[in-house]
Amino acid sequence: MAESLAEHERILQEIESTDTACVGPTLRSVYDDQPNAHQRFMEKLDACIRNHDREIEKMCNFHHQGFVDAITELLKVRADAGKLKVQVTDTNRRLQDAGKEVIAQTEEIIRCRIQQRNITTVVEKLQLCLPVLEMYSKLKEQMNVKRYYSALKTMEQLENTYLPRVSQYRFCQIMIENLPKLREEIKEISMSDLKDFLESIRKHSDKIGETAMKQAQQQKTFNTALQKQNNVNYGRNMYVINGRVPEPKYEITSKRTLEEEDEHEEEVLTAHDLVDFSPVYRCLHIYSVLGDGETFENYYRKQRRKQARLVLQPQSSMHETVEGYRRYFNQIVGFFVVEDHILHVTQGLVTRAYTDELWNMALSKIIAVLRTHSSYCTDPDLVLELKNLIVVFADTLQGYGFPVNRLFDLLFEIRDQYNETLLKKWAGLFRDIFEADNYSPIPVANEEEYKIVISKFPFQDPELDKQSFPKKLPMSQSVPQIYIQVKEFIYASLKFSESLHRSSTEIDDMLRKSTNLLLTRTLSSCLQNLIKKPHIGLTELVQIIINTTHLEQACKYLEDFITNVTNISQETVHTARLYGLSTFKDARHAAEGEIYTKLNQKIDEFIQLADYDWTMSEPAGRASGYLMDLINFLRSTFQVFTHLPGKVAQTACMSACQHLSTSLMQMLLDSELKQISMGAVQQFNLDVIQCELFASSEPVPGFHGDTLQLAFIDLRQLLDLFMVWDWSTYLADYGQPTSKYLRVNPSTALTLLEKMKETSKKNNIFAQFRKNDRDKQKLIETVVKQLRSLVNGMSQHT
Repeated sequence: MAESLAEHERILQEIESTDTACVGPTLRSVYDDQPNAHQRFMEKLDACIRNHDREIEKMCNFHHQGFVDAITELLKVRADAGKLKVQVTDTNRRLQDAGKEVIAQTEEIIRCRIQQRNITTVVEKLQLCLPVLEMYSKLKEQMNVKRYYSALKTMEQLENTYLPRVSQYRFCQIMIENLPKLREEIKEISMSDLKDFLESIRKHSDKIGETAMKQAQQQKTFNTALQKQNNVNYGRNMYVINGRVPEPKYEITSKRTLEEEDEHEEEVLTAHDLVDFSPVYRCLHIYSVLGDGETFENYYRKQRRKQARLVLQPQSSMHETVEGYRRYFNQIVGFFVVEDHILHVTQGLVTRAYTDELWNMALSKIIAVLRTHSSYCTDPDLVLELKNLIVVFADTLQGYGFPVNRLFDLLFEIRDQYNETLLKKWAGLFRDIFEADNYSPIPVANEEEYKIVISKFPFQDPELDKQSFPKKLPMSQSVPQIYIQVKEFIYASLKFSESLHRSSTEIDDMLRKSTNLLLTRTLSSCLQNLIKKPHIGLTELVQIIINTTHLEQACKYLEDFITNVTNISQETVHTARLYGLSTFKDARHAAEGEIYTKLNQKIDEFIQLADYDWTMSEPAGRASGYLMDLINFLRSTFQVFTHLPGKVAQTACMSACQHLSTSLMQMLLDSELKQISMGAVQQFNLDVIQCELFASSEPVPGFHGDTLQLAFIDLRQLLDLFMVWDWSTYLADYGQPTSKYLRVNPSTALTLLEKMKETSKKNNIFAQFRKNDRDKQKLIETVVKQLRSLVNGMSQHT
């Protein structure tokens, strides 16, 4: 109980000393104690309240007298306070009346001060706005005079410096709204100018390229002229053709070139002189200022790529004239000259990587186009002009830093085509020369004519030099002409090899290869075709053989000529030699074979004229007319062969005799010939005797003994067998090496004998034998049987 009272005392003290907002926890503790504790607490609280009331009452009783005194004093002061109030009110009235004028003046001063402040504020604001208006006016003026880059700079100043100061004004908001529109307008106008510029350079590319290539050509010509002027002696040796030395032409060319260079020295034009590049600069700056430079670069490059594709697309008829190629090259050069100019005067619009990529793309297209169109060219002069254009084209672009090695590689392909066109052209020249030739030795009446011939062709013959005029050179007129044309071909081939940036050794090698093609393919083909022509007779063939011999001997002079024109030392050259020797040997062999063929054909023509009466009883007593004509023809023909090499004439003569012998044998054994009389055999024997006499007369020198007569040995033994009727000897000695009729074949003898038997049956040629000598008739039958047995034995053995 005591503890509860103490606890209640503590709680009351805590309530009295604690803020009323915090008594909640304290009161809760009352209810947390023993049951009915709150009742006791309430009693304790009431007791406490009563104590406090008693204390308050004591305190009020103690201070009551003082309070009464204070009220009494206050009532005394109230009267004085009323008086004071009246006095203050009166003073205030008088003060108010006195201050009305001051107030009025003060208000006027305040109003003036406010006006002054407003005016100052207006002036200050106007000072802020005036530059904005001035800049905006300047912007409009710049737009009117098309100074768009300056207008953009003005806009930038307006936005960054001036407008922020006066952004609270409505007119500034209008300006701010207009500036993006002006920017878009500037972009559209500058883009329109760029499009006009692109169209302009597309139209002027041809002129720009022409000017650039002209300058490159002038520079090259100038350098070449100086080089030739410093090497006159070299020039004389290099371009000696057919005895002509055109050094005055070079001197005139050099002087004229130098004069032309002086005239054009002050007229050097650049791409900037021909085209106004300001639109592209302006547009680039505008887009850069607008922060849209990448868009502009992409658009410019895209459009230029399209233009490049258009420029690289050739006309279908470009290959027909050199002007077509020139326009094509001018446009390409003009395009890349412009790109190079843009590359060097702008920052980033065109990069070296971009131009290299564009050039590689263009180069592949150019090579494809040139490879296609050049294949249509059949005129070597046009191909040569194309080569010169390509060289100038390559040199021009190389001067601007573009790699052109692939173009020079292409020139080697075109060079092969150029050689093909040259070969076709020279094939026509050779054919014309061969057609115009009379195939007879060249007559020279005097020393002057002789010098003219040897100045064209390197001919040396000490024996001929000893002869007096007039005399004849062994070759025909086509030989010096062919030699001249071969040298002209070498010079024409050399023209293409110049300016290809190749060494003299490489040029020498190229000349030799092209000359070999001319000799081994073109000239050889022309010679072969000439030899095969039907109107070329034996005399012409003999002359062709002589001509090829002299042309073969001249090949070493052609090699020296190539060495001279390329200025290569004979000791240091290690290239393929000319194949002229094999060419002319092959042609000579073909001509020799054709001689044998034509000679045999002529013999066949005479043989076809033979008109034997195979049933004649007695011979005519003289050789047949056709055979005598044939022998006379052979004699005259072999006289022409005196200029041929000995083996050729001997071979031709032996071939003719063998063919004649074979033809006569075939005539006897012809299956259509059914019967032959002894008189016909005797007549045939007379003809063979004339053939043997012709062979023994040595129509061609060089045969030993009776070598040529051996061509008729088969006929001779066969005819002797029948003329002598020596069958017993033939049959007895058959098969022995020492046989008198060793060359008589049993089947041949049997065939002829059977033809004679057929004649005897109809004409009773053997009637006398049957009457006078029946034993001999039986012998003939026996011979036939024995011959048949020999033939059968040979067939079985075979």
